[in-house]
Amino acid sequence: MATKEEFIKVMTEGYSTKGDFITLGGPVFEGSVFQEAQIKAPLRTFNRHGLIAGATGSGKTKTLQGIAEKLSDKGVPVLLMDIKGDLSGIARAGVENDKLKERQTKLGIPWTPAAYPVELMSLSEEKGARMRAVLFSKILDLNDTQGGVVALVFKYADDNGLLLLDLKDFRKVLQYLINEGKEEIKKEYGAISTASASTILRKIVEIEQQGAEAFFGETSFDVNDLTRIDDQGRGIINVIRLTDIQDKPKLFSTFMLCLLAEIYASFPEEGDLEQPKLVIFIDEAHLVFKEASDALQSQLESIIKLIRSKGVGVFFCTQLATDIPPNVLSQLGMKIQHAYRAFTANDRKSIKTIADNYPLTDFYTTEDLMTQLGIGEALVTVLSEKGTPTPLAHTMLCAPRSAMDILTAEEIDALVNKSPLVKKYNQLVDRESAYEILGNKLTAESKEEETSEEKEEENSPKKKEKSVAGSLIDSTVGRQVARTVAREVTRGLLGILGVKSSSSRKKSKSWF
Repeated sequence: MATKEEFIKVMTEGYSTKGDFITLGGPVFEGSVFQEAQIKAPLRTFNRHGLIAGATGSGKTKTLQGIAEKLSDKGVPVLLMDIKGDLSGIARAGVENDKLKERQTKLGIPWTPAAYPVELMSLSEEKGARMRAVLFSKILDLNDTQGGVVALVFKYADDNGLLLLDLKDFRKVLQYLINEGKEEIKKEYGAISTASASTILRKIVEIEQQGAEAFFGETSFDVNDLTRIDDQGRGIINVIRLTDIQDKPKLFSTFMLCLLAEIYASFPEEGDLEQPKLVIFIDEAHLVFKEASDALQSQLESIIKLIRSKGVGVFFCTQLATDIPPNVLSQLGMKIQHAYRAFTANDRKSIKTIADNYPLTDFYTTEDLMTQLGIGEALVTVLSEKGTPTPLAHTMLCAPRSAMDILTAEEIDALVNKSPLVKKYNQLVDRESAYEILGNKLTAESKEEETSEEKEEENSPKKKEKSVAGSLIDSTVGRQVARTVAREVTRGLLGILGVKSSSSRKKSKSWF
C-alpha cells in the first residue's frame, strides 16, 4: 500500500523542472491536496501538443481557459477556437466567490482577478477580424486525374495573366476551358475531360454550401498576426468565434487544415525553443475529424507531426480521447483527463481503452478514478524537460483568473472597435481577376458576333420587311422582355443544379 510520503516524493521528483513552467494545480491523494508537490508543465514542452478530454460539464473549457491565461502571462500568444461561444469572458476580470476561494486555499496558490488582452476573430458574420486564407489543396478529395485538371487550370491562368483570387475565379476559368475555350486549351495543353470538370465543380459547390467563401479570398490573413505581444509583455489571446459553424464539420476541417498549413509554410524552422511561439487550442475537436475525407485527415496528421518544429503547439479539447485519430493521439505529449461518466457497457469499454493510454501508477486505479473526478479535477500527465511522461497525477486544477462567462454585446463591440486587425482585414477586396476578365472577354465576343450578324443582314439582297412580331422583338421593350425571360429560365436551371447565378455570387466573396 502506497503511503503519502511516497506519493509526495514521486510527484515532487516527477514534476520538478529547471526551466520556466506553468502550474496546473496540486496533486490529490486519499482526498488531500498536497501543496508542496505542485503539478507543473515545462514551457519548452508545449510545442509537443496536448489533449484535454472529459464529459460535458466536467470543466474542460475552464481548464483550457486557465492554461491560456498562464501562457499569456509568460508572453506566449494563444489561439482559441471558440465553438460554444463561452471563451470571450477571458477579456474580463473574474470575480472571487466562496467556491473559488476554497479551491485556491486548498492549493495554496494566491488568486487575483485579471483581464487578458484578447483579439476577437471570425470566419463569417460574427463580430471580429475576418480570417481569410488563399490556399487550394487536396481538400476537395480529388483523384490524380482530377488533380491534373486543377493543375492545368492553374497553368493556363498563369500563362494568360489571369489572377485566381477566389473560388469563383477558379470556377469561371474551368467553365471557360470546357466550353468557349475548349479548342484553345486542347491545342496548347491537351483536352479536359468533361466528366472530371463536372466532378470538380460539384465538389466546389459542396464546400461553398457550407460557407467556405467566408474565409477564402482577399485580403488574405497573415498568420504572423497571431503571434503578437501586448505592451505589458503578455501574449495576445486570439479568440476565433465559431458558434455558427457547429453544424458544418467539413468547413471546420477545411479551415483547420488551411490555417495549420499556412502557419507551417510561413513560420521559420525553430526546433525546440525555451517557450513556444504560439499555442493553438481547438475546442470541440471532434468536429475537425468528423466527416473529414481520407486525404484531409492524412494531411492534418502530417502537419500535426511536423508543426512542432516551427515552435507551435496544438491542443485538442474533446469529450473522448477516442475522438482523436490514433496517429494524432500518439503525438500529444500533455494529457488532461477530466471525469468520464459510465452509463452503458460501451462507456465502460471506452473508459478501459482511455485508461490504457495513461502511465501506470501505484497510487490510483485509473479506470475507477476517471468516473469519480469532481468538476475542475483531472488526471494529468505531461512531458518532462527530458521528453519522458511524468507520473499520472489526480490534480485539483487552478481556477481561471478571468471571467468564466461570456462578454456582453457592448463589451464585444468595444473590443472590435479598438482592434487594429479589424481595420486591416474587414475591408473586402475584389480586384479584377479571372472571373471579371473572362466575363468581359465573352461579353465583347458576343457583341462582335451580334454586330457582324446585323451587318450581314443589312447587306443581304434577300432582306425582307420585318413582321409585326419581329419589330416588337427588336424594340427596346421587346429586348428587355426577352432578356428577362432568358434570365429567369437560367436562374431556374442553375437553382436545380445547386449553382448560384452570377448576380447572386457578386454579393458575397468566394474563395481560392
